[in-house]
Amino acid sequence: MKTKVYLAGGYKSGWQELVKIAAHNFEFYDPKEKEFKNGERLHMDLQEYGSWDLHHIRKCDVVFVYLEKTNPSCIGAVIEAGYAYGIGKTVITVLEENHETIEDRYLQFIKKVSHITYKELRDGIEYLKSLH
Repeated sequence: MKTKVYLAGGYKSGWQELVKIAAHNFEFYDPKEKEFKNGERLHMDLQEYGSWDLHHIRKCDVVFVYLEKTNPSCIGAVIEAGYAYGIGKTVITVLEENHETIEDRYLQFIKKVSHITYKELRDGIEYLKSLH
């Protein structure tokens, strides 16, 4: 059975596909994909989004968090990391420096709910691959 990985982070850059290609031996839960069914866009409210996220975090083995410096808030990913850590999931975080909208010092708290933290996406991916 494949290790299941939940991908937490922003939607704009497409980083999720890089992780899936590089670490192809894992099964992924990608929240970006929950918006579509049979190629059509679903309309979910905040409660539905949150329920989907927490359900899949409970089902996964690892949560891979990517806090890009261009992510406008990072709030959702930080909440997901804290929840995952609290229920005993392995949390790998990539925390880029020089965040564009939040002072870096405020994002440092995520390290308290991460088992390991990297500054570069490629390093986080390499560590994830080592878990297989």
